[in-house]
Amino acid sequence: MDPNCQQGTVQAGGGSVMVWAVFSWHGLGPLVRLDRTLTGNAYVQLLGDHLQPFMDFMYPNNDGIFMDDNAPCHRATTVRDWFEEHSGQFQRMIWPPRSPDMNPIEHLWDIIERSVRAQNPAPSTLSQLWTSIETAWLNIPAEDFQRLVESMPRRVAALRRAKGGPTRY
Repeated sequence: MDPNCQQGTVQAGGGSVMVWAVFSWHGLGPLVRLDRTLTGNAYVQLLGDHLQPFMDFMYPNNDGIFMDDNAPCHRATTVRDWFEEHSGQFQRMIWPPRSPDMNPIEHLWDIIERSVRAQNPAPSTLSQLWTSIETAWLNIPAEDFQRLVESMPRRVAALRRAKGGPTRY
């Protein structure tokens, strides 16, 4: 077959990269590549290594609020204990399970996914995929994450009006 008449494709399910990240109105935090599914203990390690320094830097007056995505490992006793130990440094937002519409980072994941999917050629290795994800993360405009943080009071109000049901977010 003539190579000039061939076109490469990427099969669905060719691989994935798990990541964790944090952001605030002030800026993007670290984007961390995860080697495995998180357990409660691994999540506590990640919080100590990445979240705590980010919160200390962004919120030196200890007035930050952290919101995670309600994954099962985030509810482990060791994780609850860690947040209790650090409750004087920042608050942890408690919110309903299975409500990604209330978590603004889900919208950043969508921005990243659209950016990676738009690449031509598409990443063909996990290393290229990771580089694409990092590049997309670092290129998120400040207005995007600031707008998401500023939307939180409206999100909470919409959730209350919907009595915990679906919202437009």
